[in-house]
Amino acid sequence: MAEEQARPGLKPEIVSELARESGASEHQIREIVSLVGFDRGSILREARLLKNNR
Repeated sequence: MAEEQARPGLKPEIVSELARESGASEHQIREIVSLVGFDRGSILREARLLKNNR
């Protein structure tokens, strides 16, 4: 069987920093990353929109 390739992700400390900066939860940050990728500006924009729409 072929080995499963590790999926790239953000380091936990980066996820925590983005969550603090945006007001979103770490779980929400991870979901946003899965949707928009690793661009910091895009992650923060989506996280802030999510927070403001609550």
